[in-house]
Amino acid sequence: MNLRIGSRGSQLALWQANHIAALLRTRGNSVEIEIIKTTGDRLQEVTFAQVGSKGMFTKEIEEALAEGRVDLAVHSLKDLPTELPAPFTLAATPPRVDPRDVLVSVKYHSLHALPQGAVVGTSSQRRRAQLLAIRPDIQAVEFRGNVDTRLRKLAEGQVDAILLAAAGLDRLEKTEWLRERLEPNLFCPAAGQGSLGIETRKDDARTMSAIAFLNDPATRFAVTAERAALAALGGGCQVPIGIHCRVAPQDEAGEWQEVFAVVADPATGKAVRIHHESRRSEIEPIALGRLAAKMLLDAGGGPLLQATSHPSPGASA
Repeated sequence: MNLRIGSRGSQLALWQANHIAALLRTRGNSVEIEIIKTTGDRLQEVTFAQVGSKGMFTKEIEEALAEGRVDLAVHSLKDLPTELPAPFTLAATPPRVDPRDVLVSVKYHSLHALPQGAVVGTSSQRRRAQLLAIRPDIQAVEFRGNVDTRLRKLAEGQVDAILLAAAGLDRLEKTEWLRERLEPNLFCPAAGQGSLGIETRKDDARTMSAIAFLNDPATRFAVTAERAALAALGGGCQVPIGIHCRVAPQDEAGEWQEVFAVVADPATGKAVRIHHESRRSEIEPIALGRLAAKMLLDAGGGPLLQATSHPSPGASA
């Protein structure tokens, strides 16, 4: 069948769209990609806080989907609001790649090796808050732009380091200055980080059937739990919440999963963290996410959320 993919025009977004297109073609489909410019793409020099974040990387793509100009949209899952508009559904989540945040630097090999008072670029309140919690001496500055733009600014010496998602650098093979992959127990990723989300119209059974083979159950379980926790906490990535679910590393059979979550204040670095392990067979992913959210609130995260919350959840970090 003929399938039309809606995608942003950034290098990473097109890599993702072409990756999915190639997989669909292996099943005999004819695939086209339509590039759609979003609000977030047009406002590269404006901070997320200034424009609000809900749907800033998805609204125009969803309009094309609703109008039937495209059949599916390929997103970085962390860009998708936890609640999709009524006509749409998250039809598939392909296998996740490295979900971690990374430190990228020309000169310094780790976060702890950065000099006193170092300047680090990031557009994410979540990253800014956790950075401050670990290194209160570091100055975090607003850093927007695509991967190439951020790497160019780093090379020019505008900052000592930048924080990015491992997935984007790995996919684009731009890891020359990737110095440290930050573990979730110390630096918790955004909900859905490292995963793609394929969005379709709910009533388009034909397209949903064609892409069903792309869905990875283990990834689906993890990101469903993460997004449920984020929804329960009332946050998007401009509220400084990290939430990550994975199979426990010591469990080769994959029967146990663990969840890390954090809420932190980007002004002070004060942070509340939780860690929980459970048998996968004993709890559904939405219930697991809600449990993680409750644990975070019970541990004292509520006041931090009230102090740092943004009224527009659901955009990219």
